Amino acid sequence: MSDIFDPIPIENKYTSGVYYKRDVAIVRGKGTKVWDSHGKEYIDCVAGQGVANLGHCHPRVVSAINEQSQKLLTCTEIFFNDTRARLLEKLAGVLPSGLNKVYLCNSGAESVEAAIKFARLATGKKEIIATMRGFHGRTMGALSATWEKRYRQPFFPLIPEVQHVPYDKIEKITTAISENTAAVLVEVVQGEGGVRPGSREYLSHLRQLCDEKGCLLIFDEVQTGFGRTGQWFACQHHGISPDILTMGKAIAGGVPMGAVAMGERVVNLKPGTHGSTFGGNPLACAASLAALGAYEDENLIRRSLELGEYAREKIKNINHRFIREVRGLGLMIGIELKTKATPYLRALMQHGVLALPAGPTVLRLLPPLIISKEELDQVVSVIEKVLNEEKNGG
Repeated sequence: MSDIFDPIPIENKYTSGVYYKRDVAIVRGKGTKVWDSHGKEYIDCVAGQGVANLGHCHPRVVSAINEQSQKLLTCTEIFFNDTRARLLEKLAGVLPSGLNKVYLCNSGAESVEAAIKFARLATGKKEIIATMRGFHGRTMGALSATWEKRYRQPFFPLIPEVQHVPYDKIEKITTAISENTAAVLVEVVQGEGGVRPGSREYLSHLRQLCDEKGCLLIFDEVQTGFGRTGQWFACQHHGISPDILTMGKAIAGGVPMGAVAMGERVVNLKPGTHGSTFGGNPLACAASLAALGAYEDENLIRRSLELGEYAREKIKNINHRFIREVRGLGLMIGIELKTKATPYLRALMQHGVLALPAGPTVLRLLPPLIISKEELDQVVSVIEKVLNEEKNGG
């Protein structure tokens, strides 16, 4: 049809070029589904890279945004605000134990930047220990802690005194911590690194080590937070609280927002230590307050746990020769293949399912927590179909 607006050539003309773009224009979303500019429907297991835990355009979030937009859009944190106050109180009620102070910002990467600053300030030390395969963002501090060399190398020198050790290896982290270590920064489940959950023994040992050595433990829960793994935060599966918790992605139902939660060991935060023009703005706070209410009232966190177990078993039952391992926690699912994942991601899209990579050989599924069993069955059926198609290597 000649009257269909095609945004692809316009974006290609003016876009920065820093994104790998798929040859599809998504123009509408509702619940677990999105539609492209030609009207084709997809089950969205990308979900904004883990943002749309509530699905797209959740009525409660849309209503809160509409109401707040007519009341007050922006209010810097040099002033108090009623919507922000309600959000902070609500957020404090779901955080892991011992975390009772919150800094609000605009993204997960911003939350990691703040966490690194806060840890160095609180301890008076400089070194940050992160992990191999870890991903924490692309701004300079977060990038320094991110493992993937192709992201980091073009921007050397990055911030100094950041080292990487193998993930989930107790002996390696034990020997790495020194008297100059300010913090250990880890994902409870590595996302971009292949959907790899850390063991309870490892995470517990990190907590003990940081206590003994006088450094802080930072859990990056930007992707794993807000019900994605079947708890509010993945560390709650293990009953382990960090000193600092970074958040983002699903915190505000699709609106850009990030946050850092802190415990009593994070000291020396004084006016001027850090700040953000848009951090804690009333519009994002209203969206987040609505999202937190929806997670609770719709029982989505328990649902994520149950549906995640259901989906992983269904995928394991495919029993295809190309599937090396199926792993994850809640509705954060990684399917490690014995071959490259990209051809299968393209094939899934052709069959109406959007999914993500997590490294070169892992298919990653991050469906909205509102997804039905019937939709999960459909996703698994499509995965089996594309694995068996000869043109994809099956």
